Amino acid sequence: MKSIIKTCFILLVACAATACNQPVFDPPFAVCGKLSNYPVIAAAGYNYVEVPVSDFLAPGKNDSTFQANLEQMKQLDAKIISCINFIPAHLSITGAETRHDEILQWAETAFRRAQMAGIQRIVFGSGGARKVPDGFDKQEATQQFTGLCRKMAPLAQKYGVTVVIEPLNRGETNIINSLAEGAEIVKAVHHPNIQLLCDIYHMLRENEPADEILRYGDIIRHCHIAEKETRSAPGTAGDNFKPYFDALKKIDYRGCISVETGGWDDFEKQVVTALQYMKQQIE
Repeated sequence: MKSIIKTCFILLVACAATACNQPVFDPPFAVCGKLSNYPVIAAAGYNYVEVPVSDFLAPGKNDSTFQANLEQMKQLDAKIISCINFIPAHLSITGAETRHDEILQWAETAFRRAQMAGIQRIVFGSGGARKVPDGFDKQEATQQFTGLCRKMAPLAQKYGVTVVIEPLNRGETNIINSLAEGAEIVKAVHHPNIQLLCDIYHMLRENEPADEILRYGDIIRHCHIAEKETRSAPGTAGDNFKPYFDALKKIDYRGCISVETGGWDDFEKQVVTALQYMKQQIE
């Protein structure tokens, strides 16, 4: 009997030690939105804000416009983790008439200004710009997108920026609609400054299982989240994100989780409840 008790005690101690050695999944959180909302976002407990390229980095405008934005950032003491809405829809990435030279000029200006602001990531969603025109060969379009990323990579490296490719659901664009497709391009470019984003909202829309995160965990550097049906903030409809959070934990994800919604009913209230909801599901 004593030997059994002793064995059980040893097993309990071993289990406790193992539990103590498990990495704690405690990611930083951000909200995609306006820089002016940062005080509300920070007061709600978030670590960062994520702002649009055109609004903040303003590659299509002169340096004085960006300097004014930079001054606002400093006055607010805002911490910007990343920029979204990278390439405007009129700058075509795919199709018979692409505008890659203009895109690279736009990108270099964005990267240079991102470095000045201490921003290390740019999200490459840009569903309108990358959309494949009707009748155009999708394989050729994928090659065009990949070729652009190859040219963009050394520019990103020059300014210390990582571009994360964002798979979007088929309701928004008709190319790169899964982590697998995004990963294929990342691996074809084969450059440390071109990596992958997992957007849980788009994964849910495409019925993409959480296990896909495990498959491509070595190249995932950023994460977006919203609820499936109306792109609402976490906790609005009560979507279950636990499998996706568990997958992020398993890959030892060290990046940020950014809430990117289609709109807010009550911003000041919902940013608080969204963060509480996500943390509860992670715990």
